[in-house]
Amino acid sequence: MPLKYAYHPGNAAHSGSPEVSDTMEAVARNLGLELTYLDGATSCGAGIIKQANHRLQIALNARTFAMAEAHGLNIITPCAATAGNLKQDLEKLRSDPILLKEINDVLAKTCGMHFSGETDVHHLLHVIVEEIGLDKIEKLAVNKFDFRVAGYYSPYIQMEGVCGDDSVNDPNYFEQLIDALGGVPINWEGRVLSVGAPGIFSEEPTVLRQSAAVISEAKEEGAEIIVSACNLSHSIMDIYQGKASRATGISTNMPVIHLTELLSFAFGNHNTRFAQLRTRIAVIGD
Repeated sequence: MPLKYAYHPGNAAHSGSPEVSDTMEAVARNLGLELTYLDGATSCGAGIIKQANHRLQIALNARTFAMAEAHGLNIITPCAATAGNLKQDLEKLRSDPILLKEINDVLAKTCGMHFSGETDVHHLLHVIVEEIGLDKIEKLAVNKFDFRVAGYYSPYIQMEGVCGDDSVNDPNYFEQLIDALGGVPINWEGRVLSVGAPGIFSEEPTVLRQSAAVISEAKEEGAEIIVSACNLSHSIMDIYQGKASRATGISTNMPVIHLTELLSFAFGNHNTRFAQLRTRIAVIGD
């Protein structure tokens, strides 16, 4: 019996990080996840919209919740920022009946939808550990990911009510998953620190410093690769890696991939990409 979810790809999955979208499809097949795509669903706001108009962000996310609820499904996303933003707005709506009514009035006028508060939001990492089980993951891992891996959670899913049954302050789900896939998990403080996303558009120097510091710590702790559970943070650490090094003078030469890529490679998909990654890990360094 497949696990059924409404699927929100998260920020940047269809633009700056299409590899997340590509690999998620393969991973869903391997894991037995039946995904219902929410056609027309908007961004979660990524922490940007609410700075200008939080009510607008809540209305947009309520529309996404209503779409999932119409299918009778909870939402799954591979993006920590999306999981965190959606969950926060969901709890605001659930805890404030007046706000929920006001937002439903907006939905009725603009798109003919209604949200009653019945859907929920889950990050892929939590679904894997809590619903699918690491025993199944071990059996699916035909390609052992035998590297020293720094799992990056981001701060977005390290909040009460967002991180499943994992610890808010000292999470270990990612480390358990890395171990199940044959890797060696790195214990490092930077795994829950912000790399500044999405401030790259307004506070680039600060973001570059934050990103460089996180990557540098992973290197110092012996990691060969960083795997991110957040689309936005993945983009920052990967795309802006060279720029961060030039701006700070800190060595940031480190492969960075997304959680869905880790799973896809381990499950025997995208073998050419995996071979290229192995080569990069073998030759990268100072």
